[in-house]
Amino acid sequence: MIKILITGANGFVGSNLFESFHSTCYLVGLDIYASDKFPEMYNWSQIKSLPTTHTIIHLAGKAHDIKNTSDSRSYFDVNVGLTQKIFDLFLESKAKKFIFFSSVKAVADSVTGEFLTEKDNAIPSTPYGRSKLEAESYILSKKLPAGKQVYILRPCMIHGPGNKGNLNLLYKIVKSGIPWPLGAFANERSFLSIDNLIFVIKNIIENDIPSGIYNVADDEPLSTNQLISLIAQAIGKKPKIWNLPQKLVKSTAKAGDFLHLPLNSERLKKLTESYVVSNNKIKKALSINKMPISATEGMRKTLKSFTSEP
Repeated sequence: MIKILITGANGFVGSNLFESFHSTCYLVGLDIYASDKFPEMYNWSQIKSLPTTHTIIHLAGKAHDIKNTSDSRSYFDVNVGLTQKIFDLFLESKAKKFIFFSSVKAVADSVTGEFLTEKDNAIPSTPYGRSKLEAESYILSKKLPAGKQVYILRPCMIHGPGNKGNLNLLYKIVKSGIPWPLGAFANERSFLSIDNLIFVIKNIIENDIPSGIYNVADDEPLSTNQLISLIAQAIGKKPKIWNLPQKLVKSTAKAGDFLHLPLNSERLKKLTESYVVSNNKIKKALSINKMPISATEGMRKTLKSFTSEP
């Protein structure tokens, strides 16, 4: 039975990994607070006491604060500091594989070309993205002992039952019956179903996948208009999408820059820009032509879980 250490064990991804792997693998948890699920659970002050494992999955980190209220330094203290501690432990241990969860935001906050690939130059603009890139650089700066493999995964927005994430705002808009006024903007964004992510991790652990940096995303991007329609279907409503003229919307957004309205130029850009991520490299490494479930299927599964919540 493979023994796996999961940092950030109590988080959304860590909890899903536990549910998927606990019957076939021996799981050790590492987090800031205890969990009764794991047969062995440690906190960061006990890092020197961690048992030997075959694989280390490093999930622990400070997530991107979309309200921008976090101190910039805190991202580096957590995302870089914890990575240095656990990776140094990996290098000294008998563990064979190290899987680090970075982010596509370590490369870019906006995609200028058709899609983002692993070859794009990394120019993150937020403290979150820069801290993830610095953590990546630390890992890549170390010489790997023979027999060890390292995987830097750059997932786009991960979703699944139990985690609304940034989908929460759209879900609330559709549920309240408020029309979506930006239907005239044709954008596409990549997402990542938790099921496809678990499939990737399982293959990395069980097979001889080359070390490297890998984007992880569903095969097909989804437009905001598609998301609105999928949410409406999930809650049994008809989607309300207004195709207001783009010039009118942009003029309103510019006015919002000076009048401090809810819609301004920066917010409009975030709501309507495309962010498509290529997953070709990871699929080639796994010798597959497509991910197990489609983007639409995965999103429907997530949205269905929202409707069962109070």
